Amino acid sequence: MNKQELINKYKELWNEHSPFYEPIPYTSMVELFLKELKQLDEPQPVKVPQFVADWIEVCKEHLTTSLYTAMNPNFMKENNQSFDLILWIKKTSNQDLFARAWLDGYEVEKEKRYLVKIKGNIKENTLVYGELLERYFFTKGFTLGNAIYHHTHKELEEADFGWVFDCEGVEVQEVE
Repeated sequence: MNKQELINKYKELWNEHSPFYEPIPYTSMVELFLKELKQLDEPQPVKVPQFVADWIEVCKEHLTTSLYTAMNPNFMKENNQSFDLILWIKKTSNQDLFARAWLDGYEVEKEKRYLVKIKGNIKENTLVYGELLERYFFTKGFTLGNAIYHHTHKELEEADFGWVFDCEGVEVQEVE
């Protein structure tokens, strides 16, 4: 809740012509107001990608306690960080997000996951990653032990399956 929302809420509660008006004892109203007012000072964690969360943790635990240094692309390069992280931090809006995550805490964004199937009447049509085999392959729709059926876009790209997103013969479904 932001400051203006809190002000508007209490204008409604204290206005006897408002449909939300309730004759609440003065002391109860003050207690409720003070409780909600305290929440205004509590910063909310921001959402960042996993690679950003990983970098923040590495910096704080092993490399630097300086926000300025952690955001420096040259420092990232010196510490073998991914090109994705460097590109991400160069965006102005992401710099603000990174600083807030560093100072106030963060939650990791859940990456979208996809189920990939070949269209048509094909028995072995579902793309899976077999953890025991350490490779991707197409199989029937039943569940295999130690197989991953839902993949991130990045995982598919890195495994040279990025083409599935543009192929008319393949169905790509976003899953939870």
